[in-house]
Amino acid sequence: MIEPIKPKVLAVRLIPNVAPDLAAQLGLKDYQRSIGMITSNMDDPTYTALDEATKKAEVEVVYAKSFYAGAAHASGPRSGEIIGILAAPTPAEISAGIDACINHLENEAFFYTCDGGQTAWYPHTISRTGSYLSKIAGIQEGEPLAYLIAPPIEAIYGIDAALKAAEVEMKAFYGPPTETNFGGALLTGSQSACRAACDAFQRAVIDVTLNALKF
Repeated sequence: MIEPIKPKVLAVRLIPNVAPDLAAQLGLKDYQRSIGMITSNMDDPTYTALDEATKKAEVEVVYAKSFYAGAAHASGPRSGEIIGILAAPTPAEISAGIDACINHLENEAFFYTCDGGQTAWYPHTISRTGSYLSKIAGIQEGEPLAYLIAPPIEAIYGIDAALKAAEVEMKAFYGPPTETNFGGALLTGSQSACRAACDAFQRAVIDVTLNALKF
């Protein structure tokens, strides 16, 4: 039985007026005076949620990094697996962006499992990309994207299945091990093709999970 694994937001903070030295290190533009920070226990849903924030508010993702070895080896109880930072001209825009990010994590962007959480994968279809993921994938803002993540062998096997199942093109490849020891890819195509790619990826991951030694 396939079950969702929902991410958990661990900490959020808003800085209304960033210190100039910190703003310089973050590469903020002159008009970006405010930032909002978020951490969670799952990185890929958070990358997706940060992208969603750029569609719901006048914010830009200026920093987003996964932590080595994942949430199970976090540096503290509020560290989790990722930190994301949004920048905007005003605190109100930051608040709107963080709210959108949290809402997406709570209701849309989930990992999935079929063995009680021992194996987790992320087969997420993004109907319309925001400014963040479109830049990473090198596509036009608003195009669809299949965001595929899984453990190493599951990821490679699943990506191949996804590429063969639908008219999609690989725009980014995350060869294992990533910082969290997973692997994956970003694929683009029509919305229906991206959804078909996600479905094929999930089927392949489940096949490896349930029949690991089948050759």
